[in-house]
Amino acid sequence: MASPSCASTLPWTAAASSPSSAFSSPIRLQTRRAPSLVIVAQGRVKKYRQVILKDDIDEISGKKGDTMKVRAGFYRNFLLPKGKATLLTPDVLKEMQVEQERIEAEKKRVKEEAQQLARVFETIGAFKVPRKGGKGKQIFGSVTAQDLVDIIKSQLNRDVDKRLVEVPEIREVGEYVAEIKLHPDVTAKVRLTVYAK
Repeated sequence: MASPSCASTLPWTAAASSPSSAFSSPIRLQTRRAPSLVIVAQGRVKKYRQVILKDDIDEISGKKGDTMKVRAGFYRNFLLPKGKATLLTPDVLKEMQVEQERIEAEKKRVKEEAQQLARVFETIGAFKVPRKGGKGKQIFGSVTAQDLVDIIKSQLNRDVDKRLVEVPEIREVGEYVAEIKLHPDVTAKVRLTVYAK
């Protein structure tokens, strides 16, 4: 039996089966290329971080509120997980400045109040302190800081801490000057007139 020819077994048309027509228009295969990996250089890894401390840290001798430059690993592995520091970003820096301005304004207000109270004490005249008299100018007992605090409370309706009052040693009638430390920068001089009753 004769073997059938290749041409008769293939279901091609006569035009497609001719060798000249099969290769006259080459088949173009479209292949998709995989997206290429793009590497962006980020520069060198930061070895240090600028942080603001939320707590006192003995390991770096830092106090709460200090801004310090610490190793990135120390920040990442110790300070950040324990909530002991925050990165110093422009927003955090702005918050710090606002808080610092508020603190400075409060300090200024307290100092102005102390200066105003010092002027009141110095212009009011002498506080009269009655004491039981002894021989001559001597008095029984002495005038203490608590005595002055009580007189200020009764006459001016102002509370003053007796630990801030410095009274000279008073053992006889006469004029004296006591000092009241109203603020680290403001000391009021208060005149006392001690008389025998």
